[in-house]
Amino acid sequence: MRKSDRLFQLTNILRRHQPLTAKQLAEKLMVSERTIYRYVDDLSLSGIPIYGEPGIGYRLSEGFELPPLQLSPGELEALITGVSFIASLTGRDFAASAHSLLSKIEAALPNRSEVLSNEDRVVRVPAHHRESEAYQVWGMLHSAIERGCWLAISYNSLSQVETSRTIFPLGLFYWGGIWTLGSWCMLRRDYRDFRVDRISELELCAFEGVLPEGVSLSAYIEFKSTKAD
Repeated sequence: MRKSDRLFQLTNILRRHQPLTAKQLAEKLMVSERTIYRYVDDLSLSGIPIYGEPGIGYRLSEGFELPPLQLSPGELEALITGVSFIASLTGRDFAASAHSLLSKIEAALPNRSEVLSNEDRVVRVPAHHRESEAYQVWGMLHSAIERGCWLAISYNSLSQVETSRTIFPLGLFYWGGIWTLGSWCMLRRDYRDFRVDRISELELCAFEGVLPEGVSLSAYIEFKSTKAD
C-alpha cells in the first residue's frame, strides 16, 4: 500500500474511533509505532489538524472534514463491479443497500463524469442468479444470522433425501456459483453446511434451545479449517 493511502487510512480511522494511541493505530495499520509517529508528523505538516494528548492518544480537531472523495478509474470500476456482484448474487434487500451505497459515493465524487456508463463498463455480471432459489431465501438467511434466530428448514440433499432440520445459522459463504450456510444443527449436534439452493422451505422458529458453549462463527471456521487439514 502506498504511503499516501496509509495516511488517508489513518485519518479515516481517527475520524471514526478517536482518541487512539500510537500502539492502537499501529495495530490497525499493521505498521510499527515509530512509523505512526512519522505519519502523524507528515499529516501535521500537510495541514491536517491532528494532535496528541499524553496518556490518551491522538485526535482530530472537532469539525474536521476530508476533502471531496477521490477515486482512480480502477478503484471506481472495482467498486461498480463489486456492487454488481452483490446485486446479482445475494438478495433483494442487500442488493438495494449496495446500489444505495454506490449512489452516495457517486454523488460525493467531485467529477461526476468519471462515473462509467453501462455502455462503457467492460466487466459485466449476469443477473440470471436473481431468478434462482438461493436468491429468494438469501435475504431471510442473512436477516436470521444478524438477529440470532433459530430456523426450521426443509433440506434436499445431493442424494435427493429430504430432511427437516432445526438450525442456528452462523454465516453465508460463496464458492463461485454456490452459496452455503454454515450452521449449528440440532439434529446432528454439530456444525453442518447446507447449500442454500437446496433449502426448499425456510421459516423462523420459536425454538428456545440454548447453543452449546463455544458455538460461534469463529469456532465454526476453525472447525472447518481443522477438517480441511
